[in-house]
Amino acid sequence: MIQLPPNYAEPLPSAFFPSSAPLPFSRADFGPDFHWGASAAAYQTEGAWQHQGKGPSIWDDFTRRKGTVRRGEHGRVAADFYNRFETDLDLASGLGLSDFRFSVAWPRVLPEGTGAANRRGLDYYDRLVDACLERELNPWLTLYHWDLPSALQARGGWTNRDIVGWFADYSQLMARRLGDRVQHWCVLNEPMVFVGAGHLLGVHAPGRRHLGAFLAAAHHATLAQAEGGRVLRAALPATARIGTTFSCSHLTPQRPGNAYDEAATRRADAVLNRFFVEPTLGLGYPTAELPALRWLLDRYQRPGDERRMQFDFDFWGVQNYTREVVKFSPWLPLQWAALVPARQRGVPHTDMGWEVYPESIYHMLRQFAAYPNAPQLIITESGAAFADVPTAGRVADPARRAYLQAAVGQVLRARQEGVDVGGYFAWSLTDNFEWAEGYGPRFGLIHVDYGSQERIVKDSGRWYRDFLGGQALTGDCSKNLRQLEKKQPE
Repeated sequence: MIQLPPNYAEPLPSAFFPSSAPLPFSRADFGPDFHWGASAAAYQTEGAWQHQGKGPSIWDDFTRRKGTVRRGEHGRVAADFYNRFETDLDLASGLGLSDFRFSVAWPRVLPEGTGAANRRGLDYYDRLVDACLERELNPWLTLYHWDLPSALQARGGWTNRDIVGWFADYSQLMARRLGDRVQHWCVLNEPMVFVGAGHLLGVHAPGRRHLGAFLAAAHHATLAQAEGGRVLRAALPATARIGTTFSCSHLTPQRPGNAYDEAATRRADAVLNRFFVEPTLGLGYPTAELPALRWLLDRYQRPGDERRMQFDFDFWGVQNYTREVVKFSPWLPLQWAALVPARQRGVPHTDMGWEVYPESIYHMLRQFAAYPNAPQLIITESGAAFADVPTAGRVADPARRAYLQAAVGQVLRARQEGVDVGGYFAWSLTDNFEWAEGYGPRFGLIHVDYGSQERIVKDSGRWYRDFLGGQALTGDCSKNLRQLEKKQPE
């Protein structure tokens, strides 16, 4: 087992600790059954893009197009997790994690998306799951984290209703192969992001900018989300737990009390936070705030679809990084709402341009828990991107460490108020390919030198290890956030 160096004890910026956070606290406050982990995704970490029979994905295609990714970067090697997973899992175990969330690359196991399976790809995930279990890491498997096989995109991808059946067959393949060892399954990762960014905004694969493509893909993803759940439930042991994950942001109006901004915020909430959640509960799409959306979606729905969109998940994965401030915009038809960037508002922000606002995780837990019949909630992603400066084998990252501590405190705050939240997964275990942003933003608990593939556990990773080892957290911090604000990128 890899031994980690002793912890470093610089004080943390006090402004990261809202007065409402329940400080001091320790791991014991969450109870013995709480899941503590870190997450990763296949395309962002694995590399080995053409290795042992893997087929191309839409992200392999997208990154070859000029101007799609900063600095022309791609995920062909990424963090080389495919070849280095044993070492990375040793590091995860050394951090004291009890759980590890990863995704399967659909084109690695089904190069054509359907049809004959790639035995060597399936064997790789066998080895990965077994390696997790050998280290007493509970594997959490995500079926789809955005890397659709190129062969299926050539047939329309998510805009083709047939994808519901393609995805069901893929889900069944993985359940039969790994269901004897994997107890926790996530169907989709953040459907609003891969549908919205990929089919409406065009900034993610497959790079489309078309309202019709967005609506078709959104409806088919909603159907596939539920159908994947049904396939897993039929194929897996009764003890298996089946969930799906949602991106979300706490939304506030730019001008509280202003009727236009308040209404814009409700419309934005319907799209960003409720669109894929409410159909699973049998509530249909949240179109009351957006009547035009109801008319547009009717073009893609068939009789019985509202029932097909429903599935009784065992948990929802909550993936939250920030809040968004909303204003009325006459230039954006349908939604009539715009997000006000953190830089424009002059607030502290991460390297992704996202406002540093750990309380958002508390508000979203409360919002999701308020649904009747809501399942258990799991924080399946939470983190912050800040610059790393490796110095003499160490990466001091007080801002990331402070953010994670504050976020964990907000989870405890919600839990103490009765919210059924059962786990926290930091994003991410290692630095990785951050989609259209390339390798610039770093979220990892473990620093990766992409040239040498050397790993360095960051101070934030050591903090997580010490917290999971029982160290109590307090709010005794001497640094002021203003010191970090001076370093904010313009």
